[in-house]
Amino acid sequence: MGLVFTVETADVDESLRADERAADMVVRLAATKVAAIAAQPGQIIIGADTAVVLNENIFGKPNGTDDALRMLLELSGRTHQVMTGVAVATTAGIQSALCVTDVRFREISPDEAQRYWQSGEPRGKAGAYAIQGRGGAFVEAIMGSYTSVVGLPVFEAARLLREAGLDTLPALQSGA
Repeated sequence: MGLVFTVETADVDESLRADERAADMVVRLAATKVAAIAAQPGQIIIGADTAVVLNENIFGKPNGTDDALRMLLELSGRTHQVMTGVAVATTAGIQSALCVTDVRFREISPDEAQRYWQSGEPRGKAGAYAIQGRGGAFVEAIMGSYTSVVGLPVFEAARLLREAGLDTLPALQSGA
């Protein structure tokens, strides 16, 4: 969108609450992240949180090799959902949105899963894969927002930013 921004990490507890659904969790965490960084007058804070969900089970960031291999092999040959909550905060308050995308994986062999983990790419990624990288080779099809699977649903983020008063398509400067 051509926006100028700085990145600031919000230190929040990303634990799932008792009886909380994945969709509610990602929206809550996105809102919690932006709330943790106090907006100054004229400032807009944007945050997001993503979870990979298969049969109501949330696949977060892998806790090592065994966890990553388990996730990849459970996703193998199946359709899962990627849920991303996005939130925008201003001094006037916080607005949020949810984006849900269906992702179908091809069959993945244990050897492929192991070699992918060894590439280092899936570390720190929900569901132990990155669609925008080598993990995209596992994706047979998606129904929904590609940018949400990457981690920030651009359509929803742009809508929230416009509602917060930010022009997401500013006119280009002459000569640009």
